[in-house]
Amino acid sequence: MFTGSIVALITPMDDKGNVCRSSLKKLIDYHVESGTSAIVSVGTTGESATLSHDEHGDVVMMTVELADGRIPVIAGTGANATSEAISLTKRFNDSGIVGCLTVVPYYNRPTQEGLFQHFKAIAENTSLPQILYNVPSRTGCDLLPPTVARLAQVPNIVGIKEATGNLSRVNEIKDRVADDFILLSGNDDSALDFMQLGGHGVISVTANVAARDMARMCELAAAGEFAAAREINRRLMPLHERLFIEPNPIAVKWASRELGLVATDTLRLPMTPLTAESRPVVLDALKHAGLL
Repeated sequence: MFTGSIVALITPMDDKGNVCRSSLKKLIDYHVESGTSAIVSVGTTGESATLSHDEHGDVVMMTVELADGRIPVIAGTGANATSEAISLTKRFNDSGIVGCLTVVPYYNRPTQEGLFQHFKAIAENTSLPQILYNVPSRTGCDLLPPTVARLAQVPNIVGIKEATGNLSRVNEIKDRVADDFILLSGNDDSALDFMQLGGHGVISVTANVAARDMARMCELAAAGEFAAAREINRRLMPLHERLFIEPNPIAVKWASRELGLVATDTLRLPMTPLTAESRPVVLDALKHAGLL
């Protein structure tokens, strides 16, 4: 459940910006049918920054309910205040989720010791498996491999979503941790290379709209069939890149609506809909991927 193609699921909303239960069910059914390994609910792609604390918890629990045991659900539980991250994590104890994805604290840019103490404190307040999430482009802070190695000694810290885009990080981390520590790519465009170097899968934005292809690519990579995996990846590459033509999840929400997976592409301010200039670019990528 912590390997293969794990979708960083969008949070579907209606025209008024309320969470749309019917679209969420449709998305979950799509991922079950497509072979997605697991769902990350209310991560960055799920607009965690603009959901209230209560909404955050409600969306995760709705996802668990609608998944109904058919696909594992991982909750995004990160915050830049350790106390808030602990509170959010503790809410999901005995909830039915299989683990938590916890992002590096953003904006306040802690030291490596601060990062260690932050994640350690969260892990000590739950028995749920914890996946670290390193994305310096969004947080302004980089969780370095020696700190990852220290955190890997904490029993329920089981892996990392590494989204620096720096492929050398795979071996830098692998050389410092036990063989069962899980390495997940956070970058769709380099995920296959990441797996070829020994990574275990990807937490994917692209999987929102190309779930079956991402699942198959990861299956082939796990089996060592990289030539076949690269054929899929080559077709998806424009999509990997152009889903980030504007800040995530703007483009992937628009693409999801174009494919009929959700009813609207509504986002909450300060995120705004995909611009008219970007729409043909994303549309061409969907066509290149064979999705339209």
